[in-house]
Amino acid sequence: MRRTFLQFVLILCTTVHIVFAGPIEDCKEFAAYGVPSLSGDLLCRKGYLLSHDPDKKTPVWVAEHLTWGKAKGTVKRSNDFQADGDLEQGKRAELSDYKGSGYDRGHMAPAADMSWDGQAMSESFYLSNMVPQAGVGMNRGIWMELEKKVRRWALERGELYVYSGPIYEREPKTIGRNRVAVPRFLFKVVLDPQKQEAIAVIMPNRQLKTEDMPNFLVSVREVEKQTGLQFFSNLPEAAQDKIETVKAPKLWQ
Repeated sequence: MRRTFLQFVLILCTTVHIVFAGPIEDCKEFAAYGVPSLSGDLLCRKGYLLSHDPDKKTPVWVAEHLTWGKAKGTVKRSNDFQADGDLEQGKRAELSDYKGSGYDRGHMAPAADMSWDGQAMSESFYLSNMVPQAGVGMNRGIWMELEKKVRRWALERGELYVYSGPIYEREPKTIGRNRVAVPRFLFKVVLDPQKQEAIAVIMPNRQLKTEDMPNFLVSVREVEKQTGLQFFSNLPEAAQDKIETVKAPKLWQ
């Protein structure tokens, strides 16, 4: 059953361990169309909202509200990677977990999306916003190109809601002393709230050819099936069905 946002808030307050890194009012922007799940630790940042899995030490999902103004930002990349101080040791990833692992520290809310504000930029480098991601041909290839496309879409369309996260095997490979889980796939869901349309991808976490990006287009409902998440729960069910069941025939122009 799909829940309203008010129902979500009531359930969230009684059943979920919430970690607020800022006033809850700051998070409303990212939850305007609902929150994908009730599980994990909710972390509210200046530039994104995420749910963190203390067992896998990675985000369950990360939500952004990317606007024309944000996409036009000029703040330089900070590269100040750091463990998330709002999470307990042993329930979070550490820099040492990634060292020598062969995996990149892969942003879910991209640093380049945070170029509108210094604090937002710095917070994007918390490891709670990252997953172990294949480097060449993935984090430094097709995924980076997808992130660039999303920013271009934001400039052209005015605003987008963007959701990113991992998909795991039943018993995922792990890295480091803290056993940070390595996703088998990564997803990204992008909602255009004005046109009431969405585009979604699921990509294997390995080296891929950038020109093959259209091959990874799926419906939002397929992402829900693969992850157990629920998107756009604040919309009427008819609107959700219309948006979520359609697979984009091609990448947005």
